[in-house]
Amino acid sequence: MPSDQPTAGRWALITGATAGIGAAFAGRLAADGWHLVLVARDGTRLAAQAAELTGRYGVETETIAADLSTDDGCAQVEQRVAATPPVELLVNNAGISLNTPFLRSSVADETRLLRLNVHAVMRLTLAALVTMTERRNGAVINVSSVAGFGALMPGSTYSASKAWVTNFSESVGQSARPFGVRVMALCPGYTRTEFHQRAGIDMSKTPEWMWLNAADVVDDALRDLGKGKFVSVPSWKYKLAVAGLRHAPRGLLDRVARDTRGRIGRDRG
Repeated sequence: MPSDQPTAGRWALITGATAGIGAAFAGRLAADGWHLVLVARDGTRLAAQAAELTGRYGVETETIAADLSTDDGCAQVEQRVAATPPVELLVNNAGISLNTPFLRSSVADETRLLRLNVHAVMRLTLAALVTMTERRNGAVINVSSVAGFGALMPGSTYSASKAWVTNFSESVGQSARPFGVRVMALCPGYTRTEFHQRAGIDMSKTPEWMWLNAADVVDDALRDLGKGKFVSVPSWKYKLAVAGLRHAPRGLLDRVARDTRGRIGRDRG
């Protein structure tokens, strides 16, 4: 939110709230006095997180156990976004990657990725903007990725889904700004979370200097949102990487493209 506006007592809704960047957003916003609606699939884990944040920071919390890759799950969260007290900050953080190159993938797995990384982001952003633009106040952060700026991992459709999130957020952000509403794509690089482990992706060969801390990513995101940016790329090293991806000759990028993630066991979804 803009740095000159108070945050205490406002409501934020975070998807994928129990781990990684989502959990870091929850902790930072609770510390700033935001009341929270926490969304994830694991109801038990959500309840524990809500109790911990309320106990530590004295904020109100609500939980919604929902699978956002389903229509029913999206509908549950849409209802809360449209209800009162109003959600003044939406963080679309939930997302997945697949540990299977496209040529070995399945329609079911690819559809689930698109429904969570793309379809759910579209639905919840639209639901939020309907009410935010009416109130002339609010913000949406869509967690994207540096991966969306180039196809450097052969066979990965994750990067394509994140390219959509970034482009979508920039475009919608331009149309929402005249109503006093901000929309921003957050595009971190490799971040210490459970994300890769859950996908079964072995990141042990990734150099230490490439890793970001989730709390630092959130700090950068909120600072850039306050500045009115449409796209936030945390850390100078990934800003340089994005500049290279945007301006390097396409032939050069094609030659260096390789899947550096490694894999755990056999390819699987």
